[in-house]
Amino acid sequence: MTSLADIRSTFLNYFERNGHTIVPSSPLVPRNDPTLMFVNSGMVQFKNCFTGVEKRDYTRATTSQKCVRAGGKHNDLDNVGYTARHHTFFEMLGNFSFGDYFKEGAINYAWELLTKDFDIPKDKLLVTVYHTDDEAFDIWKKVTGFEDHRIIRIPTMDNFWQMGPTGPCGPCTEIFFDHGEHIAGGPPGSPDEDGDRFIEIWNNVFMQNEQFEDGSMVELDMQSIDTGMGLERIGALLQGKHDNYDTDLMRALIEASAHATSTDADGAKNVHHRVIADHLRSTSFLIADGVMPSNEGRGYVLRRIMRRAMRHAHLLGAQDPVMYRLVPELVKQMGAAYPELVLAQPMIQETLEAEETRFKQTLDRGLKLLDEELTGLPSDANLPGETAFKLYDTYGFPLDLTQDALREKGRAVDVDGFDAAMAEQKAKARAAWAGSGETANSQIWFEIAEEHGTTEFLGYDSEKAEGQILTVLKDGAATAEAKAGDTVQIVVNQTPFYAESGGQVGDSGTIGTDTGSAKITDTKKVAGVFIHFAEVTEGTVGKGQAARLNVDSTRRGFIRANHSATHLLNEALREVLGDHIAQRGSLNAPDRLRFDFSHNKAMSGDEIAKVESEVNAMIRQNTKVETRIMTPDEARGLGAQALFGEKYGDEVRVVSMGRKAKSGKGTSGDVYSLELCGGTHVISTGDIGAFVLLSDGASSAGVRRVEALTGQVAIDYLKEQEGRLNAVAAVLKAPANEAADRVKALMDERKQLANEVAQLRRELAMSGGAKAEEPAKEINGVAFKAQVLSGVTGKDLPGIIDEMKSDFSGVILLIADAGDKAAVACGVTDDVKGKVSAADIVRAVTPELGGKGGGGRPDMAQGGGASTENAEAAIKAAEAVIAGA
Repeated sequence: MTSLADIRSTFLNYFERNGHTIVPSSPLVPRNDPTLMFVNSGMVQFKNCFTGVEKRDYTRATTSQKCVRAGGKHNDLDNVGYTARHHTFFEMLGNFSFGDYFKEGAINYAWELLTKDFDIPKDKLLVTVYHTDDEAFDIWKKVTGFEDHRIIRIPTMDNFWQMGPTGPCGPCTEIFFDHGEHIAGGPPGSPDEDGDRFIEIWNNVFMQNEQFEDGSMVELDMQSIDTGMGLERIGALLQGKHDNYDTDLMRALIEASAHATSTDADGAKNVHHRVIADHLRSTSFLIADGVMPSNEGRGYVLRRIMRRAMRHAHLLGAQDPVMYRLVPELVKQMGAAYPELVLAQPMIQETLEAEETRFKQTLDRGLKLLDEELTGLPSDANLPGETAFKLYDTYGFPLDLTQDALREKGRAVDVDGFDAAMAEQKAKARAAWAGSGETANSQIWFEIAEEHGTTEFLGYDSEKAEGQILTVLKDGAATAEAKAGDTVQIVVNQTPFYAESGGQVGDSGTIGTDTGSAKITDTKKVAGVFIHFAEVTEGTVGKGQAARLNVDSTRRGFIRANHSATHLLNEALREVLGDHIAQRGSLNAPDRLRFDFSHNKAMSGDEIAKVESEVNAMIRQNTKVETRIMTPDEARGLGAQALFGEKYGDEVRVVSMGRKAKSGKGTSGDVYSLELCGGTHVISTGDIGAFVLLSDGASSAGVRRVEALTGQVAIDYLKEQEGRLNAVAAVLKAPANEAADRVKALMDERKQLANEVAQLRRELAMSGGAKAEEPAKEINGVAFKAQVLSGVTGKDLPGIIDEMKSDFSGVILLIADAGDKAAVACGVTDDVKGKVSAADIVRAVTPELGGKGGGGRPDMAQGGGASTENAEAAIKAAEAVIAGA
């Protein structure tokens, strides 16, 4: 996977190769535009260059500019976390020309970078131009060969850029990526252009005009280029994602948030982690650039971003400050590109911790303000919704806390008024959700959850159940029924199908009604709604029908065994490697398990063997796997570990398995493994069958990854390995337990024989005349010997030359007939190498032998050719070099 760091460097290095100066990102607080709250685009630091006020020692520049949009005109704050591409902080990649290249250069650079360096398929791209910009249209047509319909003329200001009501301006050309027909939406300029199928990835502004107050325009004397491409957006595309939050950098921060709060990174509360991950970046970079939280101006915006993130941490159940603990991960991800982040790390952590510590005080203050608001109200009046929303929006005081506080006083909140205020603020986010693609899907599931409630999971106790179909979706829209051949998504009120979570893959199986049946291929969940991905195989399946649900029992059994083995593996790693081991990710699939854990070096063979042995010992105990429901605090009080990726609410499932030989570290009493886990597990550890640890490798910095097999798959693997060993033993005609020693002996013998053969070849060559007594030629005062040899390889020639040098002074040229090719080597003794170079001679000789190049040191060089047919001509070429020396 191409990382965002790699994409950033590829972009900058490409333009540097093409004559651009890499200019560091400017601070987020604009130094040349007091009208801006924060830098919100790549061109801000070059504003005066475009107007001609400022001259620099370069006319081409490229940057990765850090940007914040969280206040004023460009305010994405309330959309963050709920959409795929809204951020308060983002990086804008850009290339700029100040009176240097113009439209043709900018278009060529963009096309070459996207289609060659980034290897984006050309047929996935289309472009827009301003409707009157025939020049850009013609350049695109020449560069791409696109048909006219893929170069779309846009008559609106979407494709015309202005710095302000007056000043530099010009048409734009935007580049779009087509995510495919499976995603709703139309091309730019069409009625459904707001869909997610066609996504803008790059905007090129042709700054060619100047506009005046009367509306007139003239061409600028210095025409310039200003481009912008969001790193997160192009990163998602290049990583095969449709959501910026699924990129490697954002994913690392989300997982750090999930780990710090012991919650599921991908569950119903994933929006909280998305908010925290985004806001961690904006707050940390703002602090690094000197902005401190306050009650006005930029400091107020910073504090609002901070408190929004901290509120989301509170909603995740965090009892202690969280955000400051995530700063090291941010520095690890971005510190190399932005050194100011490294320098400011202590201040960032201190500021975040202090602000989050005060968050409780903010809640207390909210309660006090609530009392003040109640003072002027009649004793039987509800709190106005606008007031409740003010407490929420201004002071980060959640509605549920307001309601709880009022309940004690016998009052309530005007929820309709609160909802109306909230609806107004969230209009943009709702509009985005009401579009299409993945964000629209999210809105559908939230609406289903609001109408029907969340899905009840029955799969802990049963693999078969009955339920009622609540919704059938086809092509992203609800349908009354689906027929054979349709691919659909089905929601029922209760299900035995496990939805993908915490590393365990979703179940598959069948669902049947009185009128038809469907094959379930996967199960996922959003907002507590279990989504059954299905293909209707017979008849029809429709909304409101009673359904019979059957999980693929064999597949579920394999998954259960792998998940339970993962718990045992986690504890075995802690026992063998130390208590620092912490899960960093897992996969529990039918055919294997994968486990990522924090550890800074590879496991030794002995450690791998010990871990494997310990897990198998726990399996052989065949102890019952027990589950209990308790609060998270009670579970932690028992010493239960929170497995990475799990979802934890007010109540948690605590899974225990295995018994220690004696009481020891880590868990309650003599229980071997005690975990908080929402997955499915075997009844007894013996049901796992067997465990084979396959490999240990690096997953990322400080994180190791192991893969393992269980049950029949593990046994089949061992049988296969045994079969291979027996086959080798049969060839060696030795017992299997002696095969390794026998192979080593054969390898040693082979090495010895190879050395003897090489020596015999050299001796044969020497006896064939390479060291004959005939006198050497003298050319230009240098003795020269040349010989054509057979039966030797090119690797033998340097050794032969070294032996010949023992009683010779001058130049030695050997040409060998090496099978279907020729090999050549030249040696020059130390007393003449200042006059003649062996490398020069080889470069002159190889063309005569049908080769080219070759080289080496002045005293020894080698080359090759097609044959020795022209050996005499090659020797003459060598003599000519010596003669001319």
